[in-house]
Amino acid sequence: MNAPVRLAVIYYSATGHCAEIAREIAETAEKAGAEARLLGLAERPAERAATPEDVEWADAVVFGTPTRFGNVSAQLKQFIDGLGGLWGRGALADKVYSGFVTTSTHHGGHESTLLALYTSIHHFGGVIVAPGYTDPVKFADGNPYGTSHATVKGTVPVGDQTRDAARHQARRVVRVAAALKKGWTG
Repeated sequence: MNAPVRLAVIYYSATGHCAEIAREIAETAEKAGAEARLLGLAERPAERAATPEDVEWADAVVFGTPTRFGNVSAQLKQFIDGLGGLWGRGALADKVYSGFVTTSTHHGGHESTLLALYTSIHHFGGVIVAPGYTDPVKFADGNPYGTSHATVKGTVPVGDQTRDAARHQARRVVRVAAALKKGWTG
């Protein structure tokens, strides 16, 4: 019997929107058979604080961030920058990675933030598993790079469209990670 996929959902959430999406991804991953760790960053993590050891433990990592001027938040970037030791040992390679984002406006950098995040993953030697347009829910949220939600300056709560996209992304990450894990160990 194969061991379950180990998924770390690592996020920074300034207003709680990223935290909601992170919970949706972790819960869906567990329903799909993964062992999930929900891990916050920075000042007041809602869950246990993420550490580099969590990334090393994981078969798959989903990063979440609010956008900052079309880029990854400083809090998540600082965490990623702290993974240099693992990178130097090759411990970040061959894992599945994906990302999600929130913005305060509709065109506030959803795609550019995820593309910036994925630049680090390329350096890791990671396998990026974006949701693409692989399910009708992705045509509704319109972002093939990852789940994204516009809060419109905090007035739009995380709703069904975002939750559906997050659930699809979580299931896809677990499915691809399981296939890779089976292929490498099975």
